[in-house]
Amino acid sequence: MFNEDTIAAIATSSLGGSISIIRVSGENAVSSVDDIVSFGSGKKLSDMETHRISYGFIRDKDGTLIDEVIILLMRGPSSYTREDVVEIQCHGGSMCARQILSLLCSGGKVRIAEPGEFTKRAFLNGRIDLSQAEAVMDVIESKSNYSLKSAVSQLHGKVKEKIINLRKIVLDDISYIEAALDDPEHFSLDEFDAKFEVRLKEYRDELQKIIDNFNNGRLIKEGINTVIVGKPNVGKSSFMNSILGAERAIVTDIPGTTRDVIREDVVIGNILLHLIDTAGIHDTDNRVEMIGIEKAKEHLTIADLCILILDGSRCLDDEDVKLINNTSNMTRIILINKNDLETKIDLDKIKSITDDDIVEISAKSGNGIEEFENIIKEKFDLNVLSFNDEIYLSNQRQLTHIEKAKESIENVMVSMENMLGEDFYTIDLMDAYTSLGYVIGESVDDDLIDNIFKKFCIGK
Repeated sequence: MFNEDTIAAIATSSLGGSISIIRVSGENAVSSVDDIVSFGSGKKLSDMETHRISYGFIRDKDGTLIDEVIILLMRGPSSYTREDVVEIQCHGGSMCARQILSLLCSGGKVRIAEPGEFTKRAFLNGRIDLSQAEAVMDVIESKSNYSLKSAVSQLHGKVKEKIINLRKIVLDDISYIEAALDDPEHFSLDEFDAKFEVRLKEYRDELQKIIDNFNNGRLIKEGINTVIVGKPNVGKSSFMNSILGAERAIVTDIPGTTRDVIREDVVIGNILLHLIDTAGIHDTDNRVEMIGIEKAKEHLTIADLCILILDGSRCLDDEDVKLINNTSNMTRIILINKNDLETKIDLDKIKSITDDDIVEISAKSGNGIEEFENIIKEKFDLNVLSFNDEIYLSNQRQLTHIEKAKESIENVMVSMENMLGEDFYTIDLMDAYTSLGYVIGESVDDDLIDNIFKKFCIGK
């Protein structure tokens, strides 16, 4: 068990709500709440059974009633932190909850929790591993149905299960090799190498599969960085407003209205798009416009998706062709806007230049937007993502250690090819075992733990 001070914090949002919750965890959780709560039955919280809800009153030191409350008692180890945990449910509003928290801490038994300290204790007390702890924050920050499903899958131990299984198999091989080297009379390596080589390829392929899934995991968690580009006055801002269902971007008939990037998030189906509306890209001597155009080009370098908008009511010109060519190496959808007007653009010529999806739309009427949304789902395979069979790493820290583990496995394979001997295998196998341990927190130092949990909100 991880022994520390008894801690308390407001676990609910500071924004308006009908209920607020103050969470208390630690050795003095029950007695400290007993000091400030009175129950109509005359009983004490310390006399009550675990996982029971009680109705009581909290009064200030001068006897003034602060609030009527509901008290939930969860004795350790059957609690979130595996310590004694008490949750006080009071009426919403920051003032009431803050008064109760202040009264609770005034007795000297309790201190204010640090950011993420409840989840940190759950990790240090062995209730969850590090990947599950990071998934807690992913659940809180989920902005789409896909990101929530992915976070919940990791919270339930999908990553942990996979890593523990891989580590066990690797450790079994290490143990057998070392036993054979120490006691060759009872443990033979004669037929070991052939089977071991097959397992190494399976280890490597399994780790590569996790690495390959990382980008999908990032898109699921963070959303798709989507940059909208085109010449001035082709309808980029109108398209963005149509997607958002609000007039977020300024729309006029004056070319070059958007001089800076405009950012908005929108959920299409279950997919989160980070929309970035950029300045119109074209040749210009205007210094202000040039700065906006450079910013647009910078955002293109980090985009997951480029939406290139062309004006269907105008003939295709050299600048249009230049934009098509300059964004050809990107995941891209080409929108032919203003199909509510007479079409003058040469669609056949565009199709001869690129094989990308081309959708005719009207940002003004919304025509073609549904077809655009369906193409996005197809491009990112989000219609067929399975949360039953695949695991998705949620951050760069996890990916780095998976990549190191794969590199160590490949080093063992090189040693086998060069016939360096089994004693060389165990060095790299142990490195792989350790790297996998970092993913789930089996091998971490205090500084890393502190750095991870300080990103959490207070009360979680």
